[in-house]
Amino acid sequence: MGRVLAIDPGSKHVGLAISDPTGTLATPLPPLSAAPETTLVERLAAAAREQQAERLVVGLPRNLDGGLGAAGQAARALAQRLGKATRLPVEMVDERLSSVAAERTLIAGGVRRSRRKQLAHGVAAALILEAWLQSEAARRG
Repeated sequence: MGRVLAIDPGSKHVGLAISDPTGTLATPLPPLSAAPETTLVERLAAAAREQQAERLVVGLPRNLDGGLGAAGQAARALAQRLGKATRLPVEMVDERLSSVAAERTLIAGGVRRSRRKQLAHGVAAALILEAWLQSEAARRG
């Protein structure tokens, strides 16, 4: 399967997570700053190279009704620019409530509030990646 880099776009931080080469585990990585936006694609492409990613999975924030708001449209545009910059396959994954789930996971783990803010973006990206890996495994049978 190769390594897959998950990207959870945000207005301030971009969460990252990487899979192991077998596509079994998702490991959170330190987040990137979303600013400056003009260099974000370049910095994400560098992260993909550094992690030896063969595929990118970008979280698609949908509204609760399933529609795309401004954040969803921005994520789609980011995914398109990443595909062109990296020449890697890029897939979008519905990431509704991944940030909420990440926060709950960290609270359940007893992580203090100040530390949760640092870890939440990577954990959200790992949850997006885990969902993608599970659906990929089910698809392959």
